[in-house]
Amino acid sequence: MIPTALTRTEAPVLEVFQMERMQSTWENVVDYDLSESGIRAITLRELVELGFDLDAALDTPLSYSQSNGTVALRERIAALYPGATPDHIEVTNGTSEANYVVALATLRSGDVAALEVPNYYQLWGVPRSVGATVATFPLCLDRQWEPDWDAFDRAVTPRTRLLYISNPNNPTGAILSREAMERIVERCDHAGTYLLADEVYQGAELDRPLTPSFWGMSDRVIVTSGLSKAYGIPGVRIGWVVGPPAVVATCWSQHDYLTIAPSKLSDRIAQVAVSPDVRSRLYSRTRAILKDNLPLMSRWVARFGSAMRFEPPQAGAIAFLGYDPPAFGSLASADIADRIRQEQSTLIVPGSQFGLENHLRIWLGGRAEFLTTGLARVAQSLDALRD
Repeated sequence: MIPTALTRTEAPVLEVFQMERMQSTWENVVDYDLSESGIRAITLRELVELGFDLDAALDTPLSYSQSNGTVALRERIAALYPGATPDHIEVTNGTSEANYVVALATLRSGDVAALEVPNYYQLWGVPRSVGATVATFPLCLDRQWEPDWDAFDRAVTPRTRLLYISNPNNPTGAILSREAMERIVERCDHAGTYLLADEVYQGAELDRPLTPSFWGMSDRVIVTSGLSKAYGIPGVRIGWVVGPPAVVATCWSQHDYLTIAPSKLSDRIAQVAVSPDVRSRLYSRTRAILKDNLPLMSRWVARFGSAMRFEPPQAGAIAFLGYDPPAFGSLASADIADRIRQEQSTLIVPGSQFGLENHLRIWLGGRAEFLTTGLARVAQSLDALRD
């Protein structure tokens, strides 16, 4: 007998990802998009100059590629992570998809996921959509953005299945000390928690060596990264998961249900980008752009005196600015960002979308003249609020 009606049960809802929705709605509409978080993208011509064989690409059939990434690409990515093999690697459509499939592969209803704040809020919404709860712990500005360890210990317990951190951090640009990394790994090992370390900003350091990876510190470490930030190649949408082969195999199964495979041309581009010489040159380009732009941002912030504070990032093309609310009409960060968008056709990101109010995130990775004009527009609205 065919039922005439189905009983609908309550299920977790995938919440709107506020920052990504804001960006996708407005970034191509405004005159000045300062909501970006990577370095300005390189061109296909520049890629050819770096070694991409355009003639060979023109003769490439536009068919499906290997769904978990070609062996050639996974071998080159594995070479970046000592002890890894192609079986430790899953290639995805961007780092966001890498984080997504890891969450789907590890979390179930009733689990707990832990999240540092401020942070990229993707793994706030995804765990909740599968019925997990999210425990947060703050990073402390007065401790160079290292964790509040008491809150960290409360968030990472034997009930915690997955801990998500970004290192270098988005949005602060801070990098964890070695001692902090070891303490995080030790806690995860003790609790039986997987540590998901999003390292997509590795290589975008300003005045320090390459950020150490969490890879290899424990067999419960999973690393995600990709070409979007330090490499300056966001448009090809290549990311990857590096983890225990059993976890990576489950990520591949999730990938089969999601987007199936990366683009064949993107796979070819990525093989060039992650090769040692090209990777080094791309990182050098990124660092040069950031070093040129940082003084511009510092001078701009200084004009606001004590009303605004700025701890320069250790890595990443982002400035995370704290502001004194009474100095700007006691407005919340989302209201300030919305006012700047409407008045100046300029997009910035409110701190509330990273879990920390009274902050604004502004892009550092564009051309100097673009940033100068965009920041001047932001200043007009901020000055009006101060007046």
